[in-house]
Amino acid sequence: MNNKRFGLLGRKLGHSWSPRIHAMLADYDYQLYQVEPEDLDAFLRTTDLDGMNVTIPYKKDVVPYCAELSDAARRIGSVNTLVRTPSGWRGDNTDYAGFRYIVERSGIDIRGKKTLVFGTGGASLAVKAALEDLGADPIVSISRTGENNYVNLSKHHDAKILVNTTPLGMFPDTGAAPAAVGDFPRCEGVFDVVYNPQRTAFLLEAERLGVPHAGGLGMLVAQACRSGEQFAGRPVPDSKIEKIMSTLSRQLSNIVLIGMPGCGKSAVGRELAHKLGRPLLDADKEIEKEAGMTIPAIFEAEGEAGFRRRETAVLARLGKGSGAILSTGGGCVTVADNYPLLHQNGVILWLQRDLDKLPTAGRPLSQRSSAGTLYARRKEKYAAFADIAVDNNGPLMETVSRIMEAFQ
Repeated sequence: MNNKRFGLLGRKLGHSWSPRIHAMLADYDYQLYQVEPEDLDAFLRTTDLDGMNVTIPYKKDVVPYCAELSDAARRIGSVNTLVRTPSGWRGDNTDYAGFRYIVERSGIDIRGKKTLVFGTGGASLAVKAALEDLGADPIVSISRTGENNYVNLSKHHDAKILVNTTPLGMFPDTGAAPAAVGDFPRCEGVFDVVYNPQRTAFLLEAERLGVPHAGGLGMLVAQACRSGEQFAGRPVPDSKIEKIMSTLSRQLSNIVLIGMPGCGKSAVGRELAHKLGRPLLDADKEIEKEAGMTIPAIFEAEGEAGFRRRETAVLARLGKGSGAILSTGGGCVTVADNYPLLHQNGVILWLQRDLDKLPTAGRPLSQRSSAGTLYARRKEKYAAFADIAVDNNGPLMETVSRIMEAFQ
């Protein structure tokens, strides 16, 4: 075990995935250091850490504490990596390399294209430097105040590339976005530096409109690897970045089960949770718990519309989490707004079972309509929601094995 100690400095770090990344990079100790602004000076002057990553809101604040700055940090005016040297802290900015990595990996051509950068914080400085070097032109910063702001955004609706560097849409306040992608008819690419959820509302709209896009997970991993090179004193190949991205995405993605009532979501969910060591979240049970009554009772008292409102509220809460097995009700696909709630951090699996094998007891809609009628109304909706379709007509463990293989 490397006896050097590193960590992440920030104000609110409960959502951070950095410790997982650095654990896959090397054997040094890496912890979270949540510090209030009034305590920042004392922390930086007294800590015995060998190095740190720096995140919101301190990327600019740590610059005066650096005895030395890398060319990138000096150019950008922001630091996200501190390494202790004999003369003091050396500051670097690996966000530049991280953002450049996701742009080049995405294949989106930004050269010579008008680009809007939402936000003017520390992350935006590194993003703008990378955009300049990759040939984006012109680059326009959008802020709350100033010449180019959210009030007069319409004068920039000819932009072709959109980049969010603000915390809008970040967990736990998912669902927000800096602008509507649909307002930019010439848009050819969307980037978001937010990495939790993996698909922000900004990216989900781009996906719906067929606009190429890339999220912040790749930037997070790439910048961490470039910091890790300095912490561990050895290079990290791009293949390692890709491997960590893939592993982290699998670990943090929810496995969301959809399908007809009685198709086996609960049984499959229980076995997957057991096999993978993940929590099982049952949307119907959560609805009953919050309502204080059974689902048939909710239908009787509030009708289907009332039940669907409750269901969407529960899915909004459950869907923003990470690393769980989420079993949904059979009709959740009938509400289009449920898709982004489930897809923001989830891989959606459609469990398929022959209609003559579906039970109806305790299922209000199944008792009112035949399975064939329900399926005819929902088939296209299941297909639209699903990332993967899985046959569940055979033994339970065969289905579970197929899901685990597909998910891996």
